[in-house]
Amino acid sequence: MDKILALIYRIGFVMAFAVAALAVAEGFAQLLGHTIMQGTYGAGRLFELSGILMIFVIALLLRDIRDDARRKRG
Repeated sequence: MDKILALIYRIGFVMAFAVAALAVAEGFAQLLGHTIMQGTYGAGRLFELSGILMIFVIALLLRDIRDDARRKRG
């Protein structure tokens, strides 16, 4: 179970960074007058989505750390 959760955490981090990179690329594309996302999401919205995903993964990691600390204490 721990290996599956660790894999989910890694996938979440990679997805968050990929969306952030897409946001940067979208921002540069919009500076040049083009778009990557065809107008569905702007660069700011993509950064928001990336941040939300990152906060979710960090919350899961903190919960896992708390559970490990409780198991070690007693």
